[in-house]
Amino acid sequence: VQLVESGGGLVQPGASLRLSCAASGFTFSVYVMSWYRQAPGKERELVARISSGGGSTYYADSVKGRFTISRDNAKNTVYLQMNTLKPEDTAVYYCNARNRLNDYWGQGTQVTVSS
Repeated sequence: VQLVESGGGLVQPGASLRLSCAASGFTFSVYVMSWYRQAPGKERELVARISSGGGSTYYADSVKGRFTISRDNAKNTVYLQMNTLKPEDTAVYYCNARNRLNDYWGQGTQVTVSS
């Protein structure tokens, strides 16, 4: 099982980034996929979640209206489009796959928002 995040980087406030998480080794299409983040000295928090079929999404209040989660089950990939980034969005972003039996995590990708 692998979850490989990519797309992080250093950007200025107001910029956009698109994170990707490529999954392998399990049946991606039956898993709920989520993005979490963890800032230095803080607990890991849920950013966004998408249902297995993609028809239902959830967003943390702090990112609602700025971030969009999506998935492509044909490509076994989940995305996080992040717009109007703020310094407080700086964190390591983790991809998560979960069903009733399993809970998988990626290694994380760093997002830094700074002028």
